[in-house]
Amino acid sequence: MNGIVAYGAYVPYFRLDRTAMAAALGQPGGKGTRAVASYDEDTTSMGVEAARAALRAAPRVRPAALYFATAAPGYLDKTNATAIHAALGLDLTAPAWDMLGAVRSGAGALRAALDAGRLTLAVCADIRTGLPGGADEREGGDAAVAFLCGEGSAEAPLLAEPVAWAHATAEFLDRWRPPGATASRQWEERFGEHAYVPLGEAAVTEALKQAGVTAQALDRLIVAGPHARACKRVAAAVGAKPAAVADDLSATVGNTGTAHAGLLLADTLDGAAPDQLLAVVSLADGCDVTIWRTTAALSTRRAPGTVAQQVAGGAAVPYAAFLTWRGFLDREPPRRPDPERPAAPPSFRGGAWKFAFTGSRCQACGARHVPPQRICLKCHAVDRMAPERLSDVPAVIATFTVDRLAYSLSPPVVAAVIDFEGGGRFQCELTDVDPAAVAIGTRVEMTFRRLFTAGGVHNYFWKARPLRASSS
Repeated sequence: MNGIVAYGAYVPYFRLDRTAMAAALGQPGGKGTRAVASYDEDTTSMGVEAARAALRAAPRVRPAALYFATAAPGYLDKTNATAIHAALGLDLTAPAWDMLGAVRSGAGALRAALDAGRLTLAVCADIRTGLPGGADEREGGDAAVAFLCGEGSAEAPLLAEPVAWAHATAEFLDRWRPPGATASRQWEERFGEHAYVPLGEAAVTEALKQAGVTAQALDRLIVAGPHARACKRVAAAVGAKPAAVADDLSATVGNTGTAHAGLLLADTLDGAAPDQLLAVVSLADGCDVTIWRTTAALSTRRAPGTVAQQVAGGAAVPYAAFLTWRGFLDREPPRRPDPERPAAPPSFRGGAWKFAFTGSRCQACGARHVPPQRICLKCHAVDRMAPERLSDVPAVIATFTVDRLAYSLSPPVVAAVIDFEGGGRFQCELTDVDPAAVAIGTRVEMTFRRLFTAGGVHNYFWKARPLRASSS
């Protein structure tokens, strides 16, 4: 049976203050903030960022399979996990599958990775958006999380192992969204609470029985799900010590749907001590419970950027920009040609560059080339190149310009020339940045983004962003 050998979380840079929603719409609003995926992010790109964080924590091993779960996929009919697979540069022989359409897919992806019998990466991501002024818009949040699951080895020891689990499945109409709809609908809250609470209590009781412990023995209890009232009722009914109930991050991040149970688990692992018992309860179309025991390896192999560090960072986004990014506010674009649909053949031929950001280094003189070249620009050697991935190589801004005319959902566009550590110069767009704060010499890191969508095709590529303190 697999356990967790590495994990990583991704909380996007932007925060929307709930009081800004209330002020704009003239209605009561909540307190705190919600995390907001930028205009150039979707669940696929956020999944890449979370998976990169997980793999940085276990650099000596490679996943043999990848599962991707989300309720807001970038594509239907086409597998989204393959873009994550390509961006991570995984082996061609490693399969990648989607588990799409429902919040419960997140629990399913992690359980499948634990059952896989081989080193498997489970990636969960969600963008939660409701109609303006609605509860989903106000209480939702955007994030991604990834767990690398395996049996444990010297290169990737177990951080947490499952000691028990239980499930309760029932068909009832609590929340639904037909294909193509922009927002979910929910049945009257008391009905959902009526359905969820007994399912949650039964599943938790069974899991505790299998683990041979009582609720009082739990060091941390995590309860997640899109139905807030049901989560609170189940958390109170379990009988765990009040201090053991984990913060659900609703005041800072919001409910991140498919990713939320995993995000709370990652946040807990960030601060957990060895030999602790953690219970994760996920209420979505039933109940899934897993009880974990942490190991001694956790104290030395945590994720490089904790959830708390990411939550503490970021910048505010105006409500009007949020509505524009989500497609609820159709603003007149600049009078420039529309972007053209990316062509499939060159994207396929250049996959190592486009998705995995693989440059080349000349074996004759050592010069690095970004993008990759066949002929060395320095010594002119031909076919002497070795591929070299640069997605995790820091860089510094050599020069930049602020373009206020180029098309963007978040103008102005900041274009920069960056110099990579170890050689290689590249021109790209900056993201997650205040244009007034950009300066020559600023350290940046690469991030996988969706440049634009044209003709229904998402053009994924890499941008640079100021180096986050949590990344080092």
